[in-house]
Amino acid sequence: MATTQQKDLDALFSVGAHFGYTRSRRHPSAAKRIFGTKDRNDIFDLEQTAADLERAIAFVEKLAGEGKQILIVGGKPEAAALVKAAAGKTNLPFVASRWIGGTLTNFSEVRGRIARLLELTRARETGEREKKYTKRERMMQDREIEELESRFGGLTSMEKLPAALFVVDPRFEDKAVREANQLGIPVIALANTDCDFNMLQYPIPANDSAVKSVQYFVDAFANAYRDSFRQATAAPEAPAAAPQA
Repeated sequence: MATTQQKDLDALFSVGAHFGYTRSRRHPSAAKRIFGTKDRNDIFDLEQTAADLERAIAFVEKLAGEGKQILIVGGKPEAAALVKAAAGKTNLPFVASRWIGGTLTNFSEVRGRIARLLELTRARETGEREKKYTKRERMMQDREIEELESRFGGLTSMEKLPAALFVVDPRFEDKAVREANQLGIPVIALANTDCDFNMLQYPIPANDSAVKSVQYFVDAFANAYRDSFRQATAAPEAPAAAPQA
């Protein structure tokens, strides 16, 4: 019978998590996570990947158990839809498009833009603007809502800086990772061989470009956060009634 560890390794192998980029693209910090090379492509050491994933998930579960938010970041095409789905499953804030500079380091300004989005959306939904604004003014507000939604729509639930970031491809999301590092916010990241692992507190070395691989790790993150959060916030069972004398 296969051990749990072997099943985990088989699952990683089946989604292509072991495939890195060509050796010429390798960042020096990724070298110790490489098992070997095949057809000029680096191959990850999946035993190390599994151990790093376990460490990252333990950190995620800890934060979820404490009721802390993690910002999910992944704007490249292979990740965007998966990031949105994970955010829906966990009720966490997310960025699934281009990172807006200052999202973390100038958060007070970002919160102002989010407040504006929420205000405009509420006025439209309640119908209160019908008596205050002309048709043209309402049309301009709709365009403003659309623009703000595209930039900040995934951040409306983030009222303060997150406890951590979960990032798909930290090289692609370099600005987000740098802002987090500047503020001392831990970064959990699915990182391929071209990424700077020195910037990541909880790296998960694996294929961050194949959809199946990205989905595997995003799902692992989302399930761990959701389950741990639910367990921590579940109402305690009422004690059994004492037997009648």
